[in-house]
Amino acid sequence: MDYYFFIITIIDVFVLAIMCILTKCNETLNKKRRIWFIRSFVLIIAISILEVISVVVDKKPASFRWVNLLANYLGFGLTPAVPIFLASALEKNKGTRYALFAEAAYLLLLAITYPCKMIFYIDQNNQYRRESFFGIYIAVYFASIFYLLVIAIRVASTYQSKSKNSVYPIVVFLLAGTMVQVIFPQLHVTWLCVSLLAILFFTYCNGMWQQLDGLTGLLNQNSYLNKTDALSQNGTLVVFDIDDFKQINDRYGHLIGDQCLKEIADCIKKAYAKDGFCYRIGGDEFCVLLNENADAEACHQNLIKEWDLKRKTRTFFPYLSVGSAPFAVGDDILTVKETADQNMYQFKRVQKVGSAKSAQEHHEANLAFFSHKD
Repeated sequence: MDYYFFIITIIDVFVLAIMCILTKCNETLNKKRRIWFIRSFVLIIAISILEVISVVVDKKPASFRWVNLLANYLGFGLTPAVPIFLASALEKNKGTRYALFAEAAYLLLLAITYPCKMIFYIDQNNQYRRESFFGIYIAVYFASIFYLLVIAIRVASTYQSKSKNSVYPIVVFLLAGTMVQVIFPQLHVTWLCVSLLAILFFTYCNGMWQQLDGLTGLLNQNSYLNKTDALSQNGTLVVFDIDDFKQINDRYGHLIGDQCLKEIADCIKKAYAKDGFCYRIGGDEFCVLLNENADAEACHQNLIKEWDLKRKTRTFFPYLSVGSAPFAVGDDILTVKETADQNMYQFKRVQKVGSAKSAQEHHEANLAFFSHKD
């Protein structure tokens, strides 16, 4: 069994080393995410090697006892850090700092309680054994996995990931592997499961980020084209046009223009994301695919509220024109979009004469027109 374990570990380390290289060369990820994924892979490699060392020196002469002790201490101590590192690749905030602080506190607890034989102990014959409170390690490890799950679901919801439910089986797989290791410690399957989890998680996250527009965080044009290639359900296409956006770039510069696009995307996402998918499909072109049962008028009212809040703090924030068109299963999305665009441009023509209207009047007219077209 030990030879099998050693061979699996060698393969595991080799694959993770390749993952480090691939991650470093991955231009889809920003620098922070690459660093945290690489740290995760390196940490798994280190702990896998520590487990091999602990297996090799266990029950060897007493002179190896300190090696056995150090390998087990670092292995048990650093294991909960792996899910925290993976979560940091997704989102680093105050919660991440608290999680890392909790990991440091756990390492200290493990060191302080070792003489009391609480979690594990290496006896005078250099033999490892679990102690009465070994469950503390399991609880801390499971807590870190739960933290990863919460962060993954939250980020997936923020980025409108269509595959966010796939996070659950990935985590269940890791928990199952851990429980097998707890029940049958001689199998040494935990770190094989952790390695597979990290690779699957990297693949999932990379796929999620490839669907996003880099500037606004909305789903990108490629995601829109894939979604609308074959419409599989009824719904409503809502298109948005930013009035006179070119003037903002010309007057304030492209940095302010980019910031404006980010805030516009934020308004659209807050108003519509619960009832559909939000896309940036061009420079200042946005659209939403609303679900069949969505209340389009309520969503648009929410957009007006978000827009008015922005205009109170951004004097340069533009007006917005909206058009919509319903679609059914099997419809040609190009025809649907053309109809929505025509509705939007008709609204623009109606409003052009009254361009001196107040923001509230502009919004009310927009809502009335939008509701009529739906």
